[in-house]
Amino acid sequence: MTVPATTLSLTGDGPQSRASAGELLNFASGDDFARWERQLATTGNCANPVRLRGRIDAIDRATGEKATIYDTASEPGGVLRIPCGNRREDICPPCSDVYKGDARQIIRSGLTGGKGIPETVATHPCVFATLTAPGFGPVHTIRTGRRGHRLACRPRRDAHQRRCPHGRDLSCARHHQENDPRLGTPMCPDCYDYTGHVLFNALAPELWRRFTIYLPRQLARLAGITQRQLRREVRVRFVKVAEYQHRGVIHYHAVIRLDAPGDSHQPPPPRYTTQLLEQAICATVATVRYDTATVTGDGASLRRVLRFGTQTDARPIQHTSALPSTGRALSAHAVSNYIAKYATKTVGASGLPDRPVRSAADITALACSEHYKQLIATAWALGKNPDTASLGLNRWTHTLGYRGHFLTKSRRYSVTFTGLRRARINYRRAQRHPGGELDPWGRRLDDRIVLTVGTWEYAGTGHANTAERALALAAAARARERERIGREETWMN
Repeated sequence: MTVPATTLSLTGDGPQSRASAGELLNFASGDDFARWERQLATTGNCANPVRLRGRIDAIDRATGEKATIYDTASEPGGVLRIPCGNRREDICPPCSDVYKGDARQIIRSGLTGGKGIPETVATHPCVFATLTAPGFGPVHTIRTGRRGHRLACRPRRDAHQRRCPHGRDLSCARHHQENDPRLGTPMCPDCYDYTGHVLFNALAPELWRRFTIYLPRQLARLAGITQRQLRREVRVRFVKVAEYQHRGVIHYHAVIRLDAPGDSHQPPPPRYTTQLLEQAICATVATVRYDTATVTGDGASLRRVLRFGTQTDARPIQHTSALPSTGRALSAHAVSNYIAKYATKTVGASGLPDRPVRSAADITALACSEHYKQLIATAWALGKNPDTASLGLNRWTHTLGYRGHFLTKSRRYSVTFTGLRRARINYRRAQRHPGGELDPWGRRLDDRIVLTVGTWEYAGTGHANTAERALALAAAARARERERIGREETWMN
């Protein structure tokens, strides 16, 4: 192994630290280094592994004899490192890659079959829907024409309409690029409805819940049958992911599929077509609403009627090579990759906290833009307001008020995260013990004969020192590069 001659500058959870070449050399030449490397590999080169201290004992149920199967005292540093499992790409890229891969399998198996789902699901009516947020005030944005060319942000020909009541110019003739920091920021912060913005983020999961309730009702109405008859003929399955827009508001991407009732994933009757599902989705989005008076009590100034935006998009999914940018029906492959990508994303703006803020002073000290500071401050204030205290927004300031999961699905859409993780554990166990796992007495491990007892205590999170962290980050970067090269070679072949 080659140790770099220069120092590595690292930024972790705490303040910036530096690992010198001497520290790296001393650590890499230690007796436990090879074992540490193997343990790091078992975590998938996790950037912030959880350290555990403890042991696993086996107890013979017949005799009561006790023997040790595993003890962390024999491990480097006396601890066992396990992956943190964080889905966020900016926190732990290796664990995020695993989560993204699992999300892709969940989505794709519900579109094309596999992982215990029959391939016949590919013939079911299926739609890729995007449910956006409403407007809370004019913001800088990217506009494109019919042929995909960039248009001016907010051109205004009428001089009388160019200024808001606060005297600010509401026009923008610029053609913004994707990395423009002004994207999503309000033209006039005083006109922008920050309270409505944060309340929409907080109650978006409730809007989605109502959407799933009203969608079968709209299907029954469009099909000209009763809801009872609909339940005997069809079920709605879905998987959705939440994504932040540039302005910091949530919108949903969802795959929505129609099945026959039951667990066998059979197709619905022929009259339930993709076109009917598209119409029902659009009708449902126009119907769903939430009056915040049920939350805010007597706070009339906080009352909002929340609903999804008017830019709802619902397109059929086909098993072709069409790409999302073509404007045609989407392919199952493109949709699964597209949704899985956003399952690990966050707001994407620099300077935002990754944990809830603890005080108003923490908000002032943030390095993010004033727009995001105001969103966080609004969430903090709503959390302290008795009328909205039930939303608990002080615990969700780092997510700009969003309180839901970033990937959810209906129970029978496809395979589950738990199923995928259990299969991965069983596969690795079979790799380590090809002849079957044995107990300390040389017998085939059987929980009816031997009781296994684990005793664990938390020893910390992250790498123990800067040298460990430097080498772990380097190993993770090499692993990601190998995977990238492997994917490119697979596509070329």
